[in-house]
Amino acid sequence: MALPRLATSPAYYSLVGANSFVLGQTAWHYRPGFLSPRAPPKRTFQTSQAQHEQQTSPPSTSASSTNSSSEHKAEPSISSSSGSNQSLPPGWDDNPDYAITNFSQLPHREFGYNQHIKVNEDFKEALRHILWQFRAPIRYAVAYGSGVFGQSGTSKPGDLSPHPNPPKAVEEWQKGGAKVIDFIFGVSHTQHWHSLNLAQHPGHYSGLKYLPYASAAISRVQDDFGAGVYFNPFITVNGTMIKYGVVNLDTLGKDLSDWSTLYLAGRMQKPVKILRDDPRMRLANQVNLISALRTALLMLPESFTERQLYERIAGLSYLGDPRMTSFLGMGASENPNKVSNIVGAQLPGFRQLYVPLIENLPNVDFTDSRLPKEVAWEKQDAIRHTGSNPQLDNVLGGESGLSLNQDMDPVKRGNMVRRLPKAFRRKLYFAYKKKFGIPGSAFSNVLEQSEDETSDTLRRREGGLFERRIAGESDLPEVMGKCVRATVAWPSTSQTIKSAFTAGIGRSWKYWSEKRAKGKAKPAASVVVGKEEKKA
Repeated sequence: MALPRLATSPAYYSLVGANSFVLGQTAWHYRPGFLSPRAPPKRTFQTSQAQHEQQTSPPSTSASSTNSSSEHKAEPSISSSSGSNQSLPPGWDDNPDYAITNFSQLPHREFGYNQHIKVNEDFKEALRHILWQFRAPIRYAVAYGSGVFGQSGTSKPGDLSPHPNPPKAVEEWQKGGAKVIDFIFGVSHTQHWHSLNLAQHPGHYSGLKYLPYASAAISRVQDDFGAGVYFNPFITVNGTMIKYGVVNLDTLGKDLSDWSTLYLAGRMQKPVKILRDDPRMRLANQVNLISALRTALLMLPESFTERQLYERIAGLSYLGDPRMTSFLGMGASENPNKVSNIVGAQLPGFRQLYVPLIENLPNVDFTDSRLPKEVAWEKQDAIRHTGSNPQLDNVLGGESGLSLNQDMDPVKRGNMVRRLPKAFRRKLYFAYKKKFGIPGSAFSNVLEQSEDETSDTLRRREGGLFERRIAGESDLPEVMGKCVRATVAWPSTSQTIKSAFTAGIGRSWKYWSEKRAKGKAKPAASVVVGKEEKKA
């Protein structure tokens, strides 16, 4: 009698169903290869969900923050058996997938290792402790500027420290001259972030915090004006004076990939310390770095040095920046030697960023006999010369670095033109449309062919006749310089104006006065841009 009663019991059917499900899943998992489904087609940029995963394991990451699970150490290690070329598979930047959600979906297990610049562990932990003081979730965070990586000739050990009571690690790192530490915080939801931060740190904000629905007003000012960044300067956290800028991850990713403003992309083209990593931002910044390299190469002659290359890259975001020019006869608010100072003190860091990219480009090579043969030599060189006040008297190649040579073949250079960031590339095309006298209908065809994707497929990014013609023009460096200025000028100017509202009049004046004092320090060093000679 028990068996018929069991057969009619609901528990019986649940048990049978559960076992059938488990057996079915097991059979599917161990199915023969010919029953496996075909791989899904390559996803276009519009797809929002990741559809494939690489078979390589992700870089070693851990959530070390007690406040946010998004804090990744994510500093890929380089073993003796892995070369820098392995981090950049062929064609990785043809159609990068910006919808990825996991590090395992990057093109390679150690992809982007060049972006993680080594700093002292104690100093890094001091920076992390600053981030832990923010309860609002920070998905991506970098520390940058002279407070993290030194700039030659900008301060002296006896200068007054801006930090009220800094940790010992910060004092030791900045013993060559204390500086405010700059941060960029990448966040997922702007208004939500400011709402939480206003509740925790109301003193960080200007008078905008008194507006009705303050978080909505602040997020609107951040996202809709300037370059999409909201800065709070002269903030003391853990006894350390900092300045932090808040940016939406979508805004940051667009600038890194398309150069819509070059405001944040320009900062990320220089050595920065990544404190919390994000797979999308790592991919987008790798695209940003190789775009900066291609742009600099198109503006340089056949033979040049590392110093010339890195100064060209570092100077891109300062072309058109109002802080580098005189305003109402008051003079520039930035040190006129800033580009030279940055590269002069950070050449090994620039090497770590760009040598792996140089080795992957087919049209540029090192021609210096002193070039090391060891794998990932540039990373070891950067580690040897790390610090906020590094000693570079024994840097490989001296102050100028190693020598390089590029192939001036118009086909290869035309491909570089075609692979420039989308928003910047269109400015360059329009500049040459006028010079070449191309009619509107023909130019529309050129623009259509230059699109990276159509409605149903992705295009291979190879230069055509129009791009090759541009690449062969003698005035290309000058025209590209004007396009960079056109990209940078308005976002930088409007961001500067916006700071009077976001930081407040008092803080803005203090910030400008300190920058102005540096700007009066020395006469400007000349940097050649095309055929013109500009002030750096």
